[in-house]
Formats: sequence, C-alpha cells, structure tokens
Amino acid sequence: MTKAAVLGAGAWGTAISCVLAARMDVTLWARDAAQAATIGSTRRNARYLPGFELPSTVKVSGDLADATRGAQLLLAATPVAGLRELLQHLAGAAPLVWLCKGFEEGTGELPHQIAARALGDKARYGALSGPSFAEEVARGLPCALTLASRDSAFAREAAAMLHGGRMRVYYSADLVGVEIGGAVKNVMAIAAGISDGLGLGLNARAALITRGLAEIARLGTALGGQPETFMGLAGAGDLILTATGDLSRNRRVGLELARGRPLNDVVASLGHVAEGVHSAREAAKLAKARGVDMPVTEAVSAVLEGRVKPAAAVEMLLARESKMER
Repeated sequence: MTKAAVLGAGAWGTAISCVLAARMDVTLWARDAAQAATIGSTRRNARYLPGFELPSTVKVSGDLADATRGAQLLLAATPVAGLRELLQHLAGAAPLVWLCKGFEEGTGELPHQIAARALGDKARYGALSGPSFAEEVARGLPCALTLASRDSAFAREAAAMLHGGRMRVYYSADLVGVEIGGAVKNVMAIAAGISDGLGLGLNARAALITRGLAEIARLGTALGGQPETFMGLAGAGDLILTATGDLSRNRRVGLELARGRPLNDVVASLGHVAEGVHSAREAAKLAKARGVDMPVTEAVSAVLEGRVKPAAAVEMLLARESKMER
C-alpha cells in the first residue's frame, strides 16, 4: 500500500486525508503539536473541518520527520504563505504535490517557483488543482482535479496514485497554466462576491466570470501557459465553482466588502485563509510588469487596498470604452 504524508491539517489537508485513507497508508501532519494531539484523540478537526470524523486508519502527528518517514508521496496542504518554510525542511525527501493556490505575498512567486528554489532542479513535484471544496470532498461527493508537473511522467504517475473512488484525477504538463488558473480565480471570486453583494444580478455575475476567465487566460499565456488549460478544470472549472459556490471563502470576502464591512474584520471572521486577498495585488503587479490588460483584477486590488469603494470600482469597469471582445 502506498504511504502518503499530508502536510497541513487545515480543511483541505484533513479532507484529502479522509478520502485517501481508503486506499493509502496516510499520515496527517499538523504544525501545532497540541492540535495534532487533539485531532488524534478526538478523530475530528473541529477548527477547520467540523462535523467530519477521520478514519481510524489515518495517523496524526505533530512531528514532521516522523510524518514523512518512509512516505512515497508528500502532499503539502499549507497555505501559500507557509509553503516556503515547509519545503525548507523537505529537501531530498519524497516526491511532492502541493494543494495550495495563489501568489506568495511580497515575492509574487507561484508555488512552483518556491519549490524550484527550495528543492532544486532534480526534485519531482507538481500541483493538484481544480474545483474542489474541502467539505464536499470530505463528504465523499464526486470531484475532478488536475495534477500538473513539468515532468510529464511524474504528473501521470502521481495522478494515478491519487485517482480513485469518487475523486477523478487528470494529469497535465502545463504547470504554469494550472497554477495561474488556481491563483487568479480567487481574485475573480472576490469580484463576483462584490457584484452579488451589491445586488447587481445574475447577468453581471456571468459577465464578470467570463471576463475574468479572459484575464486568467491572458496572463497565463503571457507566462507560457497553454490556452486549452484555461478552459479545463483548473481554469474555467475552478473559477465557476469559486465565483458561485456558497462555500467559497473568497466569494464571501467580496460579499462582505460590498456590504461595507472592513477587510480586516472580514478576514478575521473567516477562520481560514482566503488566498485571493493576497493574490490580487501580486496578480495586478505581475500583469502590469508584463503589459497584460487585467481591469477586473486591478479593480479588486484597488478595493482590497482601500483605494476605491466597491460600488465605485464597478462604475469604473462599466465606464471603460467599448472594444473588440478577446
């Protein structure tokens, strides 16, 4: 039986541990030793995934060396902000797949860039992305994901290891495209939440999602991603889910901002990381540096930074000149 270590006991890490336990020897690592002990004894992650019981076969550990010992596959389930620190302790370890999506605040780097620096060129690694709310995955509901790596053989092998049950896993060699889709869709979900929070209707939401997908594709192709990736699970699929689903933390941020609630209060009340809050500024900076037109991203960034009110940002977008759709 394949031995896997899930590194990070947030909602997604806990959910995927539940699913993989049916066919793998799984250890779930929590950074906080007290949290690990509580999860291990109660078999529940009350903070991040309440209402679900971990299978008895899932081992829980607060010791990183112990959790990764003998593992054939590592699944990094930390937020992007915690990925660099984690990877510094994993050099020379087993092949790695990360589940986080977004840009690192400050550096603007995507997870694969962080991994390249921390693990070196010879390491085997990739990203697992696509439309997947942790709560639904934990409930055993069907989902389809994409595992991407520049090492196409590794992408195929890792996808085959994770594929099974009600979790269908495709593979791709377009790591950049998959990561851009996963990062920028969170920004668009904030935009969709603002639109819904202002009561702008379903037409406006559909327009935002569609133009948001165009922005994702423009930035992704400018960075070397493949156009077809953005019409797949890691592009359109993840965008549609995150921009419309009530379980979306990023959409919730937009809803609350539209209602006039301060960003700090919104983020504090979530209890989870909403990656779009950090990714908006980094995506806007990257787009500007690359000469990529991303007006929705720029508008969301302006709202998050407090430079523009949500309603004013909408008016700015509507006031743009008519142009050819592309």
